[in-house]
Amino acid sequence: MYLTANGKTDQGRVRTNNEDSFYLDEKMGLLVVADGMGGHASGETASNLAVNVIRDYFQGQQKIIGDVDRSYSEATNKLNCSVRLANQAVYEAAQNSPHLKGMGTTIVAVLLNGNKLSIAHIGDSRAYLIRAGNMDQLTDDHSMVFEQVKRNLITQEEADQSEMKNILTKALGIQAQMEADLDELTVFDSDILLLCTDGLSNMVTDKAALDIIASAANAEAACDALIQTANENGGKDNITAIVGFIQKKKWYSVLFKFMEFFRR
Repeated sequence: MYLTANGKTDQGRVRTNNEDSFYLDEKMGLLVVADGMGGHASGETASNLAVNVIRDYFQGQQKIIGDVDRSYSEATNKLNCSVRLANQAVYEAAQNSPHLKGMGTTIVAVLLNGNKLSIAHIGDSRAYLIRAGNMDQLTDDHSMVFEQVKRNLITQEEADQSEMKNILTKALGIQAQMEADLDELTVFDSDILLLCTDGLSNMVTDKAALDIIASAANAEAACDALIQTANENGGKDNITAIVGFIQKKKWYSVLFKFMEFFRR
């Protein structure tokens, strides 16, 4: 499988700065989205730092540090390790700089390895999978209202309207130790991934997002349309989206690489 992806971030129509960050590497199959918190420079610092640590980990030796969860693949354990290192970096930066104290960030990251997708997340930034005309949320929000939904105390519709939906129960960097939720799944040709911050998911319904992505010519056009729609619906927060199309390797691309090898 190979990945064709594009990402966009936008300040939105209300906020005075952008505390979201993202990173993507199509060749490596790595997609990362973060939504910083703490206000102005600190939130922006937290999300940037977290994304950069994960990027640097996968551009480096990718040594697994800490406990290994044998119920998950090596790829998922590497993704988990990168998030742990990001948590440590953000936490230490906040402890060492008074003006950054209390900063944190959400994180959602996926890693494509063959036909297996690894997922790690903390907070309420989300990962979705689009398959056969349906869009399923792959991550559960670490938020107060989602906990209430899980306990059947409120409905999803009530949660969507709640003034407390932005109160998180977990965030990266606010404690010395913070474990991500992990998951793995098998992906297929023509699957589509969407990673986003709540500036998108709060402004654009899942159905609307599905329709936008399904009708887009490519990943870049999908991201542009998603952000435009979120802004048209109010743009109350920073907006970030990554859209990734998963496809089988075409036989002619494999043949081309084979021919190029013998030309050297």
